[in-house]
Amino acid sequence: MTELEGRTVVVTRSADRVEDLAALLRERGAVPLPAPAIRIEPAPEGGPLDEAIADAAMRAYAWIAFTSAAGVEAWFARAAELGFDARGVNAKVAAVGSGTAERLLDHGVEPELVPPEFTTASLAETFPEGSARVLLPRADIATPELEEALRGKGWRVTRVDAYRNVPADRLPEAVAAALDEGRVDAVTFTSRSTVGGFTALAQVPEGVVVACIGPVTADAARAAGLRVDAVAAPHTLEGLVEALEAALASGNDLPSGP
Repeated sequence: MTELEGRTVVVTRSADRVEDLAALLRERGAVPLPAPAIRIEPAPEGGPLDEAIADAAMRAYAWIAFTSAAGVEAWFARAAELGFDARGVNAKVAAVGSGTAERLLDHGVEPELVPPEFTTASLAETFPEGSARVLLPRADIATPELEEALRGKGWRVTRVDAYRNVPADRLPEAVAAALDEGRVDAVTFTSRSTVGGFTALAQVPEGVVVACIGPVTADAARAAGLRVDAVAAPHTLEGLVEALEAALASGNDLPSGP
């Protein structure tokens, strides 16, 4: 029996990705409550993403750096519509972490660079110096630190929006009821956007454990006034589940205040 046995855990990932984390929680005996705080929308057709995919096939970039699994899926979905497959990725490829790398491998692309810590800061630090072109297919709300860091290393960086993060309009009724009735033990966040989307719709009750996948997400949660009880290390879904279980095991030792 684990500390997650019978615990109700709200999962705020988008609807198309919520099951990955929910399944891991279910394996540990938890009761996951899907509460998609965002939805993923593709970039407009005929725009910069389409141009970047075509340019990549023509070897226009030395590197393509993917900073999320969602970016990988958005790239290959649009590439397939345009008639390209993995052979169209004519560049070295970097992935921000193991989850992103796994999605690339699913599409037949093996990344040449995965940083030791699964963050964009670590990716920027481990990225080599150079002077050629680098492509960053990212979310529309991604912050500019990565491209600025790569430009500081001499690269000519092109950033395109591969997808949009759109906040959810409302919470599922079952989740709202569980929060109101005090039946939620923990809430998990896997990105800044899930923090923003969820906190715009609901408050996290006092005493509910907040677990974040990494430091950027944790900083967003604290900025939203939440107490962060657990941060995954490594910054993966498996690491998030482990960190959540450790936080629940600590019981009364959890810190108080935001």
